[in-house]
Amino acid sequence: MSTAVRQRVAAPVWQVTRPARPGRVPGVVLAGLRDRGPAPVDHRLDPHPVLTLALACGEAALGIDESTGRQHRGSLVTGLGFGVGGAARVRAANVEWVQVRLSPAIARAVLGVGPAELESSVVALDDLWGERRAARLRERLAQAASWEERFALVEAFLARLTAAGPAIEPELAWAWDRIVAEHGQVRVEELADELGWSRKRLWSRFHAQLGLPPKRAVKLVRFDWAATRLAGGQEAARVAADCGYADQSHLHRDVVAFTGVTPAILAGQSLVTTADMAWVDHVPRLFTGTDDRKILVTGSIAQKRRPPPSW
Repeated sequence: MSTAVRQRVAAPVWQVTRPARPGRVPGVVLAGLRDRGPAPVDHRLDPHPVLTLALACGEAALGIDESTGRQHRGSLVTGLGFGVGGAARVRAANVEWVQVRLSPAIARAVLGVGPAELESSVVALDDLWGERRAARLRERLAQAASWEERFALVEAFLARLTAAGPAIEPELAWAWDRIVAEHGQVRVEELADELGWSRKRLWSRFHAQLGLPPKRAVKLVRFDWAATRLAGGQEAARVAADCGYADQSHLHRDVVAFTGVTPAILAGQSLVTTADMAWVDHVPRLFTGTDDRKILVTGSIAQKRRPPPSW
């Protein structure tokens, strides 16, 4: 093993299952999680550059506790950047749930509200989808015989919503994907220049439709990539250099601001092992390869959207 990679010693909190085939819904990454027990799960919730849906698969409910004392149980969604400062906690016991990492570019279509309305917050899916729809999905997930069946159910459900829901401006979908593809190592001025927009126009439309200002998005994506590398065992100095930080102190300040702990503590409290692929390429994009340039030139993402499923 390289000297730049430390041996992990902490046992993973979750057993993670990924779909056997590539996802069919652009902008979505799925994983199945089951707590390993026997002790209840209680860990810090760190921010991510996605909206995260926690879809319960049985009677036991995932819980999220905020620093204000508010408690949330059941099927939930957390907004972009929820958990900044490390004050939120995840609590669970004997829980199975499907984790949906959702690009903010399709959040309005899936959830019925824009990501700006959910920034740094957690909301019950019953409140967004209605109790009947949320309960029906929960029942079908509980009855499913395997994780693959659960993934198929969730994908079909999300495909129906994205096909029928509103789309954001294609230029903004391209800008978000560019930030994610570059792991946050892109300048906002460059994005505006490539779009032919002013910085003010990019800021206002990006913030309104994607939920946070572009500079904040760049910082959040870069932090997330650095945190993933730290959790994988890489030394902080190498992570700082590879992830575009000015120096190791810059990385340290960023990690503390986002999580409330130092890079060393963040790395030592990794929730999954490096072999669990749920943390690799876990920030979804709408388009890949030459698609992003095609979308930017044509100015339309409608041609990329799939028809709704039959159920």
